[in-house]
Amino acid sequence: MLAQVFTVTGPIFMMVLVGILLKRFQWIDDAFIATASSLTFRVTLPALLFLSIYRADLDHAFRPALAGFFCLASLLCFAGAWAWSIWRVPFEQRGLFVQGAFRGNCGIVGLALAANQYGDFGLASGGVLSGVAVILFNILSVIVLSIYSGQARPSLLQLLSRVLRNPLILGVLTGLLASYLRLPLPEWLLVSGNYLAAIALPVALICIGGALSFRSLADSGLTALASSLIKVVFYPFLFTWLAWLVGFEGPELGILFLFLASPTAAASYVMARAAGSDGKLAANIIALTTILSLVTITGGVYGLQRLGLAG
Repeated sequence: MLAQVFTVTGPIFMMVLVGILLKRFQWIDDAFIATASSLTFRVTLPALLFLSIYRADLDHAFRPALAGFFCLASLLCFAGAWAWSIWRVPFEQRGLFVQGAFRGNCGIVGLALAANQYGDFGLASGGVLSGVAVILFNILSVIVLSIYSGQARPSLLQLLSRVLRNPLILGVLTGLLASYLRLPLPEWLLVSGNYLAAIALPVALICIGGALSFRSLADSGLTALASSLIKVVFYPFLFTWLAWLVGFEGPELGILFLFLASPTAAASYVMARAAGSDGKLAANIIALTTILSLVTITGGVYGLQRLGLAG
């Protein structure tokens, strides 16, 4: 069973390892990573989300209860991490600590894991859930980073503008609209979209590996460690257990765990820098959660399957 579980998590982390090795051998550099990450964020991943939702049976793939529980869990983690930071974290690091503790890499790692584990259903349901996560995470991150960055806080209109211009959100919304209207698309356009979608996850995962900084990781302190443990240990296992208690099971419970357990999103570093914060702590948290999640996600999936809860 453990070997079966690793067929789900192994390919994801193997692509991250490939990125680490390519950067180590200097076959890719920071310029490539920046360009490829931008291409993934702006083009290939939105194409993947659009097509997965467009082809999905939304009556089957969209689970309001699942999305609602995920949002509630994220909000509670956000509030809990914020409360902890007020007590234990220096003022200037609080925004980065909170963002690292709740903002998972759902659009790449979570979606890839869901697709590996549950096939088309995982891709379609995960695509919709990714859209929900992107909207929620961006709003919460802008709020907490604005408060602790020392810069002027964005207005509600500016916040809505940032959210609605996010390419991942646009991919989800247009996919939902096209699916709802049953909009016919020519075969040549669908095939072209497939070419773009096919490279989205591998390239994104390679970029994550190439962007990891082990030198920065070695300098990480207790603040980064605490945020990382909340993200990949406390948060996913607590709320997956609560989800099971309230009645979630099968693929829904499995997808929920994979999204909750995803390591901190690489976008948190970009947002930290854009908010005028020191990105070093954000980079440390990303590196730590990525490494730790290899163990926690594999162990969690194994445990759920062993107990027959997320088949």
